[in-house]
Amino acid sequence: MITAIVLIQTAADRLAEAAQEIADLDGVDEVYSCAGDVDLIAMLRVRRHEDLADIVPGRINKVRGVLDTDTHIAFRSYSRRDTEAAFSIGLEEE
Repeated sequence: MITAIVLIQTAADRLAEAAQEIADLDGVDEVYSCAGDVDLIAMLRVRRHEDLADIVPGRINKVRGVLDTDTHIAFRSYSRRDTEAAFSIGLEEE
């Protein structure tokens, strides 16, 4: 599975509508509204790189109110849960 993080700039008057339209697209797992340099962050999970090419320029960029996107493809995932599991190996109580 390929994970991509898409940073999205939107028109202020279309933020909520654009967020919901993007969230409803196949391949989009979550959409967050946020403070900072971008208005929305979309988390995409797809099987093929070609699917990203279809979703980002083919669908997200065509949502009314979307002004710009910046896509980042994740290579590896790290989480606290993974780290704690790795350090607890061999520490089972008898």
